[in-house]
Amino acid sequence: MLLLVSGASCVGKSTARVAAAPLLGDTVDTAELFTLGPIPAVPTIEWRQRQVEVAVRKAVELDRAGRHLLFAGDPVPAGEALAAPSADLIDIAVCLLDANEEALTARLRARRDPAELLPRHLTFAEWLRRHASDPTYVPEAVTTDAWPEMRWQRWVGRGDIADRWAMSVIDTSALARHDVARELAAWCRAATAGEAPVFRKGWHLPGGAGA
Repeated sequence: MLLLVSGASCVGKSTARVAAAPLLGDTVDTAELFTLGPIPAVPTIEWRQRQVEVAVRKAVELDRAGRHLLFAGDPVPAGEALAAPSADLIDIAVCLLDANEEALTARLRARRDPAELLPRHLTFAEWLRRHASDPTYVPEAVTTDAWPEMRWQRWVGRGDIADRWAMSVIDTSALARHDVARELAAWCRAATAGEAPVFRKGWHLPGGAGA
């Protein structure tokens, strides 16, 4: 299974991945974009989507050995993973790490991000929040300037998949780092046990399994 952790900058994705890994045992491998290949000087949407396909293929390989991939650390939306060319070969569970505007603003300022970029970060966080429950909400956020190999038809413009579009959300606004890691590890266990929403192989097909 591919265990995708999505979220905006400063919600705690990378930190939670590193801290959760020892809690999950050797059945779960972990990755984020920089572990899958070199990052270009100017990363683009197309490059990110190519790398998401690399992650999906890695998850497929692990799945054949009865293992899972926890892919966390980058702002990869659910829709990108689900549209990756090889995504129809693997079950995919998605967890959005979220934080309210006040907490996210404080973290971005503590990281000394340029003030002019703050509205962009907050807008993207809101888009991810909406995307977690509504696949029809501004899909252009990820389909514009996209990698041509992406299979957007699996969910873009699909009015018949609303009841299959489901993922988990962890609000990190008031959580300490170790608490986020524990909740993330618990989500991984629940997803692999079928006790959390999962996009099963073929979920997007007519009559396909629900999330």
